[in-house]
Amino acid sequence: MTTVRRSAAALAVTAVIGAAIASAAAPAAFAAPTPTPSAAALPPGLYGKGDPAYDGVWRQSLALLALDTEDVKPATAAVDWLTGQQCDSGAFPSYRADTKADCGAKLPLDSNATAAAVQALTAVGGQDKTVEKSVDWLKSVQNTDGGWSYNPGGASDANSTAVVIGALAAAGEKPADVKSKGGKSPYDALLTFAQPCGGTNGGAFVYQPAMPGLVGDSTAAAVIGAHGKGLAAEPENAKSTDAQGTACKPATTIEGAAHNGGTYLATALAKTGYLTTPPMPGSDDPKEKPDFGNTADAVVALQVQGLSEQAKKSLAWLEADSAGWAKESGPAAYAQLIFAANAADTDPEKFGGKDLVAELTALGPEPQQDEKDEKDDSGIAVWWIVGAFFAASVGVGILFSGRRKNQS
Repeated sequence: MTTVRRSAAALAVTAVIGAAIASAAAPAAFAAPTPTPSAAALPPGLYGKGDPAYDGVWRQSLALLALDTEDVKPATAAVDWLTGQQCDSGAFPSYRADTKADCGAKLPLDSNATAAAVQALTAVGGQDKTVEKSVDWLKSVQNTDGGWSYNPGGASDANSTAVVIGALAAAGEKPADVKSKGGKSPYDALLTFAQPCGGTNGGAFVYQPAMPGLVGDSTAAAVIGAHGKGLAAEPENAKSTDAQGTACKPATTIEGAAHNGGTYLATALAKTGYLTTPPMPGSDDPKEKPDFGNTADAVVALQVQGLSEQAKKSLAWLEADSAGWAKESGPAAYAQLIFAANAADTDPEKFGGKDLVAELTALGPEPQQDEKDEKDDSGIAVWWIVGAFFAASVGVGILFSGRRKNQS
């Protein structure tokens, strides 16, 4: 699952769209939450070397979650950095440089960062109190329609609602039972973003009805959320298929809307294998560009929906062309590719000739040695000692035998 891309470029695109619809998103989401540190001043527990002002908690959460899927135990410093970002309310901002100071009123609290942190900290374990506080905060800022906005106080959007569903599920909650004061569930909210069949966005989930945004992004997020799954979603059965095929059909349930969302993605990906993103405002190049991150998320969504055949072309494209993007974009990008590989039952350590796990691991503090590895290493050491002792014993026996022969 994804949320609105955390790169400054994508946020700028969203900001420009949102400028025309002022109520669609909180303006604070686009202002640097805290002073930007220099690369040299970045804390050692943080993954990546880029400016964390907009995506520090997000990329850290995705990195920890992706490594957990590969049984890599992160360094204590990496987990501590993430938990240290939490405010007293239980919310997480996108990033705060001074964790000793209280979260001030001017610091934007971020439902997406909070939901991602919940998923990551639940996965690594041992953070029950932190997770519980965050879940309580997420429930406290649920909108009347059952959904969530990027920042509290704004209109609900498909991406934020979907990523919070993933957090609730990861924390052991039943998303359908998390009701707003208006008696609405997150799934009720998701249905409001589902578009009827036919037309440009037929079957898709828009970011908001009044602000479609990057429809491939919101659709992938919503399809995964509709299944009650999170960022590292995998199909219940790798061989499961969507019995309804790839035809968009009138839907009044979240299950039907999820099917239609899958058909929209399958159609959007059929020609080239990838989704695209519009040029930046003011760009000299008017052409749309391949969108690696949203394509990776779409692969996860198609797999979860049971449209694995429709995901194959996109997965192959990612394996062939995503290495440069991941290297430039950093931890969250590697995590998205790992999620796509896992959802498609592909080895992320052999993804297009690249070891995604090793490359992600190299962007943060050295992980703890896995207990299994320690046992294996210990076993090897024991047998090496036994073998050496045996060899030495044999050697001594031969030596004494030779001496007896010489003395006879």
